[in-house]
Amino acid sequence: MNLSDEQLLALRRSGIRLDREGRFWHEGHEVTHFGLRDALWRWLDRDPDGRYVLRLDAERFAYIDVEDVPQIVRSLRWEGDRALAVLADGGEEELDLSTVRLRPDGTPVCAVRSGRLEARIATAAWGVLAERLRERDGGVWLEARGGPYRLAGK
Repeated sequence: MNLSDEQLLALRRSGIRLDREGRFWHEGHEVTHFGLRDALWRWLDRDPDGRYVLRLDAERFAYIDVEDVPQIVRSLRWEGDRALAVLADGGEEELDLSTVRLRPDGTPVCAVRSGRLEARIATAAWGVLAERLRERDGGVWLEARGGPYRLAGK
């Protein structure tokens, strides 16, 4: 059976939405099942065309609507000059400090998953990262390995 592009697109629409607070919704109901939520976090990815997907493998994926960013840095710890981030999916990775920035509204964000996804840095993680923030020359700087990195200001 061959499907048209339109049919395939319709089948790939999951009806799942990730809100700004990191909650998954389906057909107006919050996804509360612990195991399913964990799986959704693990499956989050980005297609080469920029659309967010829930990916099982190269051939099996479905589109997901993302209100803000598709990942959250829940916690962070320093190992020397390395910042190790724990993401909402439970995975841990070294944070690429050169990608940390402040949005105009002051929300801290960064790139994760080898730059494929953007993540909001949660308050607890930001507090740990803030240990290395310095104000100088009218700006906010992150002083850590490979830095300093300008996050805001002049």
